[in-house]
Amino acid sequence: MAEETSTGERTESPSAKRRADFRKKGQVAQSREVQTAAMFTLLLLFWMFYAPIFWDKLREMLTAVWRTSGEFAVTANSLMQLAYYLGAVLALMLAPLFLAALLVGFFATFVQIGWLFTTQPLVPDLTKLDPIKGMGRLFSKRSLVEVIKSLLKVGLIGWVAYSTIRGEFDQALLLIGMPVDSTVLYLAKTAALVMAKVAAIMIALAILDYAFVRWEMEEKMKMTKQEQKEEMKETEGDPHIKSKIRSIQQQMARKRMMAAVPTADVVITNPTHVAVALKYEAGTMEAPVVLAKGQELVAAKIREIAREHRIPLVENPPVARLLHSKVEVGQTIPEELFKAVAEILAYVYSLQGKR
Repeated sequence: MAEETSTGERTESPSAKRRADFRKKGQVAQSREVQTAAMFTLLLLFWMFYAPIFWDKLREMLTAVWRTSGEFAVTANSLMQLAYYLGAVLALMLAPLFLAALLVGFFATFVQIGWLFTTQPLVPDLTKLDPIKGMGRLFSKRSLVEVIKSLLKVGLIGWVAYSTIRGEFDQALLLIGMPVDSTVLYLAKTAALVMAKVAAIMIALAILDYAFVRWEMEEKMKMTKQEQKEEMKETEGDPHIKSKIRSIQQQMARKRMMAAVPTADVVITNPTHVAVALKYEAGTMEAPVVLAKGQELVAAKIREIAREHRIPLVENPPVARLLHSKVEVGQTIPEELFKAVAEILAYVYSLQGKR
């Protein structure tokens, strides 16, 4: 039982394939707090830099409406025109905010997960309709953590906003009797101060939450030893089958190699441990070619075939070892062995009466 428990534990780091599978399903490390912090920071920047422009345009619009109100005839057509005018002006005024929010939301997501397009999360999952499992998810450990995080966030932001406004309360009492512009300016500055502090808190929470989400996803993607073995079989094939295929391929290559031995000009031996069969055709080959080579039993088989077909056997241990270690079957011999092999071939040709 102890062994089964240990093999069922997710202790192995996730493989590249497992990461890719999770990503295809849309299961990535993404923190909502990052989007929230980005949006709140954008709202702060909007309040600081674009708000004066926004209020100026709003004042111009209201002034234009007020000036023409005395001449305004209330009809269905005029009300439609007024609504269209107000809607168009407000849309143009708010367009920079909506466009910036769209871009910030996109980049806040892109920074976390990169480019990802998948329809897998949209596929209906009938298991989610199970009420028992639904209640389990509702009261799960994950849900409890999310509730606690939300309560802490709201409480912290509320406390910061309250303490900031309370600190400005004495100054607010001096606004009695001040011009409306001064009052509005003071309220705007106080609101910007509150928003700046809240934005700083949101950014800090986003960093912590993103680190937690990354750690949580990494733990979720971890594999058991059995899962790791199964994945290796899927991606690389069963080791036993691969070994069998490799063995068959080696046998076929050896048969082809042995079939070429009868066409060799000479077999250079160690004399018993190594055998290398060479062939050279003047005018068609730049240098002698290794037709076959082997050690021990393979070398013995090469010598046996050579004797059956009366291929000369020449004992030259240094040359045989160099040819076996440096030259693959089907390759020409290296230049440093030209002289030694040429002498061996000359000796063989002299025995056969060739030139």
